[in-house]
Formats: sequence, structure tokens, C-alpha cells
Amino acid sequence: MTDHVTDDSSPLAVVILAAGLGTRMKSDVPKVLHEVCGRPMLSYVIDAALTLAPEQLVVVTGPDQDAVGEILPSGCERAVQAERRGTGDAVRAGLELLVGFDGDVLVLMGDAPLVDGAFVSALVTAHRAAASRATVAAATLDEPGHYGRVVRGPDGSVRRIVEARDASPEELMLTEVNTGSYVFDAALLRALLPRLRPDNTQGELYLTDVVRLAIDDGVAVAAPVVDDAEAMLAVNSRVELAAVNAVMRRRLLERLMLAGVTVEDPGTTYVDWGVEVGRDTVVLAGTHLLGRTTVGAACEIGPGAYLSNAFIGDRARVVRSHLLDCAIGSGCSVGPFAYIRPDTVLSEGARAGAFVEIKNSRVGEGSKVPHLSYVGDAVVGRDTNIGAGNITANYDGVDKHPTTIGDGVRTGSDTTFVAPVTVGDGAYTAAGSVITQDVPAGALGVARARQQNVPGYAERRAARRLRGRLPADERDGRR
Repeated sequence: MTDHVTDDSSPLAVVILAAGLGTRMKSDVPKVLHEVCGRPMLSYVIDAALTLAPEQLVVVTGPDQDAVGEILPSGCERAVQAERRGTGDAVRAGLELLVGFDGDVLVLMGDAPLVDGAFVSALVTAHRAAASRATVAAATLDEPGHYGRVVRGPDGSVRRIVEARDASPEELMLTEVNTGSYVFDAALLRALLPRLRPDNTQGELYLTDVVRLAIDDGVAVAAPVVDDAEAMLAVNSRVELAAVNAVMRRRLLERLMLAGVTVEDPGTTYVDWGVEVGRDTVVLAGTHLLGRTTVGAACEIGPGAYLSNAFIGDRARVVRSHLLDCAIGSGCSVGPFAYIRPDTVLSEGARAGAFVEIKNSRVGEGSKVPHLSYVGDAVVGRDTNIGAGNITANYDGVDKHPTTIGDGVRTGSDTTFVAPVTVGDGAYTAAGSVITQDVPAGALGVARARQQNVPGYAERRAARRLRGRLPADERDGRR
């Protein structure tokens, strides 16, 4: 089956089956809401269907799956299968919302997230090119496993589709399988669905039996073989979920690489759907780019970086650090082992160095927090240097308080700022100070006990230690 422009001469509706419980997932979450590269698997199927601009798009769920209904986009209708009686009954539930519709009905499985616009367009085009009233997309697999087999006659025509659990040993040897994607004439569906019977080991109404009934009635069924067998991979267990995630991740990384991004080791790089990365950026091994993360051009990310919902400007560098819901400006440097928490902004050219934690703060252009510091609920001006081991003590046990540090400030090592407090432009703090009052611009803030040296302390201490080791009679001069 090859890609063609879909013939729009006939109306098209789409029904997506999403009511499955997914018992093999062993989860309280509806199967189609399990995520593939950061989004529910059902969302991918809906996106594929929307590329066809159907007149109606219906998603069939169970009665206890309101959570599925909550993710449906505008214009997507929800049909409820009151009792889970198989795929045939699910399509019947979907057709209830297509009253008066006369055209082609594309049926897709909500647990097959690797389908895309090219796949569904090619299937609809093949259906119409064959002037067929019933079409099923087939694929050839080396290991067909639990997929239903396509049984053809000597002339290559489709005779029936048999589920793996109901297949004979000979039929299980077949490698051509049903992808679970169909196109039917709406009138044919309405005529055949009431004739389905639960004559199978599951006691369900199979959609595949619509194909058999159509053939019995003399309707030719088309079964084009898809070029990309991966598109049919469905998720019925956590093992299959991992396999589909791997395929999707590979596809996403390939798109980035073809767009000019260097990915050092795709096998250890994890990327979510919707992540954007600029050209000439290098993504090193062990890196996660998740959620709505956007990375600019000519950056270096990794190794071992974890970015979730982060914005990274051009020419930035992030090494072995954890960034969440933050914005990192162009030319910034982060890490190694930094923790940049939500609502943090590093302005252009700023630096957050080794073992630095920053939360809900803004660090100005060219400013540095080089190492071993915590900055929380703070505003740091431009060209300021925060010394090693600085802490903004922002929490008094009840409320959070702000710290404001101006432009061109130089803070000494191990300075603690007890918020609320303000340090003016060009000011300094002495190492080891606990700053509890504002420091005026250009001033030196010193807040520590005056040093006192005790002469001879080491010698006296050593003598006391020696006396403590002697026997009591020697210490008392009795020997």
C-alpha cells in the first residue's frame, strides 16, 4: 500500500475503539491513557484521524472511562459502549452517533499509537481505488503472535479473518495479519452488525466477523498490505507498551537528527512527543528531554541531563543536571549536578554551577552562582557573583520571603541571607556572614562574631591529653 492523496468525493467518518480495559496491563488507568513518549496513546490515533478532516470523529469508551472523555479534543464525540461485548459491539455503539451519515467509516484501534496520517490516508485511498465496500489493512510479520490472521483463497482474495485464539494450527502458521484498521461503507456496517453472533471462545461480537459476513454475501473485501508493519503495533501489556515507546522514541529522534540535531547515543536518549531542538545542538548520552521542553540552536545538552518542561536558549550548555519548568537564557551554563526548579529564570549568559539549587528565582544577565549554593525566592541582578556555599534562608516556618540582590554584587563564601533582605548594587558581603539587615549599595556587609586568638592553646591541649593517659598514681606523683 502506497501513499496517495485521499479522494474526498465520498464523506468520511472515523470511529476509534478505546473502551478496552487492558487487563493484562494490570492497571487502574484506562489502557488508552497510558503514555507513549509523554502523551496518552489515544492522542496519537486521534491526531492521525484528524489529518483526514473527517465529517465526524467518534471515540468509543466504556461507561466507567470519563477520564478518556476528558482528553478528547474539540469536535471529537464520545460514544459509550454500555457493556463490553467485543469490537463489533463497540463499532455499533459508535455508529449510534452517525445517524444519517452516508459514506465511508474508518475504524481505528485506540491502543495502536504508531498509526499516522500517511497510514490512514493510504488506507482510505486504497479502499476507494478498489471501489470496495469493505477494506482491512493487512501486514506481514515474521512473528505474528496474538494478531488475527488474514486467510486468503487461491486467487489471493480474502476469505476471512480469524483471531489467533480461535485459529487452527495451520492458520497460526500464516504470517499475514489483521492490523485492526478498517474502512467500511456505512450502509454495509449497519446491515451486518446486527447479524454478529458471539460464536467464539471469548463469547464476544468480533468486528472481524463483519468481514466474513460480507464475503458470505458476495461482497469483495480488499486487504492491501501496509508498507510499514510497525504502524499496526498495539499495546496490550506493559511489555508491549515499552516496545511501542521504543519505536516512537526512535522515530522522534530520527526526526530531530534529520533536522540538524546531533544525538550521540539514541539508545540512551529519551525524548517526548512535542519536544523541539534547534539545529547544530548536540544531545549527549543519558539525556531526557521531556514534556514541553524546547532547546535552542548550537547547544550542548548532557551527558546525563534531565529536562522537563524547560526552555533552553541558543548556545547554552547543560551538564548532568535536573531542570524542571524553568527558562534558561542564551549562552547560559548549568551544572554539573545542578537542580533548577520550577519558575526559575536564568538570564542570558548566567551560570548555575556544580551542586547549585535554584528555585522560583531570577538570575540576571552574566551573573554566576558557581557552586554549592541554594537560591530560593530571590532576584539576583546583573553581573553579580554569588560565592560558594551561599544560602537564601527564605522560609521562617510559616511563610516564604524574598531576597533581592542587586547588580554587580560580590558575596563572600558561606553567606546566609535571612529573608526578607535586600543587598544594594555593588555591595559586598564578608565570608561567613549571616545577613539579617539590608546592605546599602556599595557597602560591605559583615555579620559574624569577632575572631579571638588564644595563644599557646595547642600546647596546653596536648599537655592535658598526655596527663589524661598516665596512670592515676603517676598523675598524683605517687611513683
